[in-house]
Amino acid sequence: MIDCDGFRPNVGIILCNRERQLFWGKRAGQEAWQFPQGGIRTDETPEEALFRELHEETGLLPEHVELLGSTRRWLRYRLPERMIRRHRSPVCVGQKQRWFLLRMTGEESDVTLDAMDSPEFDAWCWIDYWRPAREVVYFKRNVYRRALCELVPLMFPELRSSADSAEQSCDSSAVSR
Repeated sequence: MIDCDGFRPNVGIILCNRERQLFWGKRAGQEAWQFPQGGIRTDETPEEALFRELHEETGLLPEHVELLGSTRRWLRYRLPERMIRRHRSPVCVGQKQRWFLLRMTGEESDVTLDAMDSPEFDAWCWIDYWRPAREVVYFKRNVYRRALCELVPLMFPELRSSADSAEQSCDSSAVSR
């Protein structure tokens, strides 16, 4: 499913632990690291896609997590020109994502990267909150930064005034309707 502007609807998952570190997954067979994410099917809400993708990519079930919140709007990124498959119709130029922040309430042993036949990740670790915005593949960095900026008050409520300042300093061009 691709919208009229060429963007594929997608969910992004920011999973934290009790120490407020974030789940960081290594893409299977690659040296690329990212948050869990995936497409929204035509018969799904973003929330339904969130829990399906969470299970497919991490093995976690709804009872292993607590939903803390989501971004208010879709956040978009464009694919680099070399990655756009022009021979497909409709042409997908990027993704629009609704980001969700979850807290893991289960145990680390509940994470199983091989829950599906073709695992998305082959390794994972816990990392500091802002690190993903610096380390994810370059064309996703602005979206990661926007999602982290918007969700930081949910993760660190004691820093609300600082978080508000951080969110205001984020580039609004990454946010769309």
